[in-house]
Amino acid sequence: MKLSSCLLVCALAAPMLQAFPMPAARGEQLLAQGALVPTTSLSTSEASQAADALLTAIQAQDAQAFFDRLSTQLQNATTVEAVKGGLKDDHRIESTRIVAIYPGIDDTTVDVIAQTEQGSKELLLVLDDEGKLVAWKWLGETLPIETTALKFVRDLDAKRWIAARYYLSLDFQKEISPEDLERKWSKLSRTLGGVKRVKNAVVSSRGAEQQLVLVTIEFGTVTDNLFVIFDAQGRIINVDFSEDLV
Repeated sequence: MKLSSCLLVCALAAPMLQAFPMPAARGEQLLAQGALVPTTSLSTSEASQAADALLTAIQAQDAQAFFDRLSTQLQNATTVEAVKGGLKDDHRIESTRIVAIYPGIDDTTVDVIAQTEQGSKELLLVLDDEGKLVAWKWLGETLPIETTALKFVRDLDAKRWIAARYYLSLDFQKEISPEDLERKWSKLSRTLGGVKRVKNAVVSSRGAEQQLVLVTIEFGTVTDNLFVIFDAQGRIINVDFSEDLV
């Protein structure tokens, strides 16, 4: 999980060289292939209906209905009871309005205006070809990156793969499935003797387009730092799980 000074500079300057492939690299490849055009099989009408079903479930706090609208990957990583707890803690929605639908290469992005107890908020949904939810976020909500990094790692340690994935940028959520997080974290933890304690987090680089936070973790055989890289908006865009270990 440790990077040399040279490698760290390269990692911060060139995201495509990091442990996880960056969405930008994927986009460049598709552009070079002339494939950067909407190809999803989900029509805008179907996307609107799927988004309405999700929003209705959120507003009614209907955990089963919401669970049924999750993609297979997300369903495999959570339970109806876990969804119920998440909906209870989330913003209470009074009404919603879909303002835009953007078909993509293999998914569809839906922009929503939601009226909540705290006023009007923007919600973004990402749907797969079947209209199932694969990623989401409330726009404008940015946590301090040290706190976010700690929450992310503690959720991983607690095997809360869906909760941990929330802190990732939308593009990174598309690239990294809950199963990927589980596999990489579980192997890392097992290789280093299990996690004893998530100690603290410190900002190593900030104020630029990419910001670096080091999370200090006490494993069974070593205490080491996990490198968590954020964008300027405070969302995780990469994690160095160390390719030598995982």
